[in-house]
Amino acid sequence: MDGVVPLEQAHDVSLFGSKAVGLGEAARSGLPIPPGVALSGDVVEAVASTDNKAIQDVETLVRPLGSPLAVRSSAVDEDGAEASFAGQHMTLLNVPGVDAVADAVREIWWSANSDSAMSYRKHVKLVRQPSVGVVVQSLLDPECAGVMFTRNPMSGADERVIEAAWGLGEAVVAGLVIPDHFRIDRSGEVLERTAGLKRIAVRKLPEGGTFEEQLDLELAEGLCVSDAQLEELHRLALSCEEAYGPDRDIEWAIAEGRLFLLQCRAITRVGSSGVRSAPLFSELDRKETAAVEGLIEALGKKRTFAKGETVIREGSSGATCYLIESGEAAVSIGGELRATLGPGALFGEVALIDEGERIATVTAVDDLVCLGLTRWDIQPLVEANGVIGWKLLQGLTKYLRDAEQVIRDLRADSAAA
Repeated sequence: MDGVVPLEQAHDVSLFGSKAVGLGEAARSGLPIPPGVALSGDVVEAVASTDNKAIQDVETLVRPLGSPLAVRSSAVDEDGAEASFAGQHMTLLNVPGVDAVADAVREIWWSANSDSAMSYRKHVKLVRQPSVGVVVQSLLDPECAGVMFTRNPMSGADERVIEAAWGLGEAVVAGLVIPDHFRIDRSGEVLERTAGLKRIAVRKLPEGGTFEEQLDLELAEGLCVSDAQLEELHRLALSCEEAYGPDRDIEWAIAEGRLFLLQCRAITRVGSSGVRSAPLFSELDRKETAAVEGLIEALGKKRTFAKGETVIREGSSGATCYLIESGEAAVSIGGELRATLGPGALFGEVALIDEGERIATVTAVDDLVCLGLTRWDIQPLVEANGVIGWKLLQGLTKYLRDAEQVIRDLRADSAAA
């Protein structure tokens, strides 16, 4: 059946989706990926409709992969869908075997047709029937895993940034741990090794699914990647850039002492991780952050400010936040300079919750280009996704507590004077 092929035969994004085709390119380039199969959007639709012929075709090609399996969505019908629809479509890890694949594919089909995905589609003007491909791969049992950016996504510096944790990479992607953090110069020199706090590791259950294993303090605070493994990751970054081009976002795992590539895609926007650093969004995991970044990409409206122009003014009302594309902006409170922001920085985000007064003035240091997102743009995403809404509430609470502490400190300083 043409709609079910080994990953190395997945060429057509319109059939199999960008994730499957990206992994196919990796396989054809000799990069170290786990073996797998690509299912077209039509096949996924047929499996979801309990078409026995389609289910048999899928099971025939999946059976040699053994068990357990990882079953992931691969968006078909949207340009840049893997970035903009992150957090909407599903990944199922530790599917116990071929007999459970049809149910897993059906769940992924439903994730593409969920209320939250449909609400998002409506707002990015993709109102046609959704189509989603599926990737089925052998699931590794990694000692450690994580993500790697071939360019620093915050500063834009020409260096590799690696985040890693014990066990499956979901612990990093879902924000369940503070991962180890590494920076590597393009020459291969390790610039930074910072141990995180990895109290848990996501592991496979024998019967399928995953669980969170509690780790002892030595593992939680110790580095999970050796210098030799960092050198391997650096070489993988070079190979991915050679195969795909610059500025890559890579998911990887180390299992039985071997390094594997799990996914390689373009960094959505150099500097876009400033969304995660904004207090309001600080509780979102990587996929949820990507969903917000995708919303800004899809619905954000470009606005240019001349050098010296005021972007937002302290005490004024507002309903828009801004993501800096280029240039710098100065943040001042009460006339006192508090910070300078560069590309990728997000500001004014509290206005997405209410229309209250701005707490700071932001001024263009030089010619400034921003993408603006209004509260009316983001409201449908939050209303359709209770998890994101709850995490925004947590982020706002943390923001308010930090503000209260600043006020207490100012009062203490004033009293001491």
